[in-house]
Amino acid sequence: MKAMNWLAGACLAVAALSVQADGLRGTGDLGIVVERARGSLQLVDTSKKSVLSRIEGLGDLSHASAVFSRDARYAYVFGRDGGLTKVDLLTGKIVKRVIQSGNSIGGAISQDGRFIAAANYTPGGVKIFDAETLELVVDIPAWSDELQAASKVVGLEDAVGNVFAFSLFEAGEIWVADLSENPKRPKITKFKNIGREPYDALVSPDGRWYIAGLFGEDGVAVLDLWNLEKGVKRALPDYGRGQEKLPVYKMPHLETWAVSGNLAFIPGVGRHEVVIVNMETWEKVGVIPVAGQPVFVMARPDGRQLWVNFAFPHYDTVQVIDVPTRKIVHTMKPGRAVLHMEFTPRGEHVWVSVRDANRVDVYETRNFTKLTEMPAENPSGIFFTWRAHRFGL
Repeated sequence: MKAMNWLAGACLAVAALSVQADGLRGTGDLGIVVERARGSLQLVDTSKKSVLSRIEGLGDLSHASAVFSRDARYAYVFGRDGGLTKVDLLTGKIVKRVIQSGNSIGGAISQDGRFIAAANYTPGGVKIFDAETLELVVDIPAWSDELQAASKVVGLEDAVGNVFAFSLFEAGEIWVADLSENPKRPKITKFKNIGREPYDALVSPDGRWYIAGLFGEDGVAVLDLWNLEKGVKRALPDYGRGQEKLPVYKMPHLETWAVSGNLAFIPGVGRHEVVIVNMETWEKVGVIPVAGQPVFVMARPDGRQLWVNFAFPHYDTVQVIDVPTRKIVHTMKPGRAVLHMEFTPRGEHVWVSVRDANRVDVYETRNFTKLTEMPAENPSGIFFTWRAHRFGL
């Protein structure tokens, strides 16, 4: 009898394990699509090109961005209303949500995954949270001694050694916060007079260079995070000088500067061109004429192609540039308000959000064939979990 009971129990255990195994999944092919007007996310499977579920209740997502935990299980979503929301991608549920400011413009996760940093317009400054609990670790006010006022914080990026770098818009400064020794009292290094009105920034894929775009004047500000003692240098000082500029309908996003080899491909502010920069000298080495004012210039993971979308009135267009020849090899018009693009981890597919058509399109990057389209309510940002393992994303 005991043997039979043991056998029955073993069978039940095997059956239970089998059911559990059927329900298991990894997170490497997951991602989220922001539904900006609805305040929700679509949880998507990039391998099956399908929607798994909708996650509601994330507030104002009109300028939302996201980062991922190092195990790629959790997404941390930064909303325009100051909301910071931790989402479990395996359960499709909100773990915790805090309103940490009046107006937020994005954030970053530390190299070791322990800290989440949020950049704030109102009241300015950076708040850093424990990634596990979303409890506040430290508040860094962006107070400018010169202005005797707080500044909006933009271009918040993560770098090597649990470092966060960010820019102060009104003050024209770059700050570097080092949390490696004491997260509750980070070491702050300030660089002043870096240029007028830095509006966005990026960290190069190797985590070395912090580059801030300047809205108030020509050029960019470049900081070598490996050698802070060298200070900030200016690059591209003559770009656009002496030329009649076009109205700027939408500021380009620097976080998706395309980097291929030693070249960076930059959206030209107020110009119908992509600017090519040698990252060894930080000098302009060429331009590529395009259909309109570029917003995102995104490199396929192998660096062979650049995918470009545009501000109004060319916001229905996407162009593809071949990097070796620097020529446009394909132009498509998915529909009005193409807001974002995201490559699958190895770049065989690209997902494109078409806000006014209420859908997301998926294309084959090799031959530009549309593979499928999925309904989504006013989709904007698309973020896949491969970002968990990259600096500055």
